Amino acid sequence: MGFKVIIPARHASTRLPGKPLADIAGKPMIQHVYERGVESGAEQVIIATDDRRVMEAARRFGAEACLTSAHHQSGSDRLAEVIDKYGEDDQQIIVNLQGDEPLMPPALIRQVAENLALHHDAGVATLCERIQTTAVLFDPHIVKVVMDCQGYALYFSRAAIAWDRDAFAVTTEELPQRSEHYRHIGLYAYRCGFLRQYVQWPPCGIEIMESLEQLRVLWNGQRIHVAQARVRPGQGVDTPADLDRVNNILLSTGKTG
Repeated sequence: MGFKVIIPARHASTRLPGKPLADIAGKPMIQHVYERGVESGAEQVIIATDDRRVMEAARRFGAEACLTSAHHQSGSDRLAEVIDKYGEDDQQIIVNLQGDEPLMPPALIRQVAENLALHHDAGVATLCERIQTTAVLFDPHIVKVVMDCQGYALYFSRAAIAWDRDAFAVTTEELPQRSEHYRHIGLYAYRCGFLRQYVQWPPCGIEIMESLEQLRVLWNGQRIHVAQARVRPGQGVDTPADLDRVNNILLSTGKTG
C-alpha cells in the first residue's frame, strides 16, 4: 500500500507568527514535521507553503517543497493545488500532515493511510483516541467524534458528545465506567479524486457554526472512517507555551539539530 504525505505550512499565524520556521531543538519546526513524514515510509513527502522563506528553509534541509497560492482558506485547498500541479491519479492516497505537528508518531501517519486503503467506500480516513477525563470532554477546544458500529463518523463537535444523560445528571466531575467518548486526532488521509471533489463544495452551516471543516464531508453525504490510534499522538504547536514544551521534549530525547 503506497501513500504520499503533503504538509501544508502557512508562515502567517495569529498566535505564533512564522510558526513553520520556529526553532525547536536546533531545527525549524517544519523540518521536524518533514522528518516524521519520511519516517512513516511515505513514497513522497512534499511541503506545501505560501511563503518563499519556508520554501528556502525546506530546500536547505533537502526537502521537496511546492509554492502555493496565498489565498487558500484551508489546508485542504492547499493540498488540492499541489495534487493538481503534480498530476496525481484520483486513486492516489494522500495524508494531510499539519505543519505544526513535530511530534506526530510516524506509525499514526501510516495507520491513517492504511485505514483509508482498507475502506473503499470512505472518502476520508482519520483517527481518534479514548477520552479519560471530563476536563477533556467538556473542553470546546478539543474536538469530539461519535462513530457507528463500523467506525464511520456520525458527527464531530466541540460539544461533549455523546451526552450521558443519567450520569451527567448526577455529576460532571468524572466519567462513568461505561463511558465511550473519543477525541478526534486531526490527521487525515484522502484519495485525490475525493479531495478534488471536496474543495468544490461550499462550506455548510454546521461546518461554519462548529468551525470544523470535516463536517462538510458528512453534510454532503460522504463517509469518514475513524480508527482508534495505535499509539498516542504527540504534542502539537499552537502557542508559544506549546513551542516551549515541544522544545523541551526534543532536547530531552536528543533529537537536536
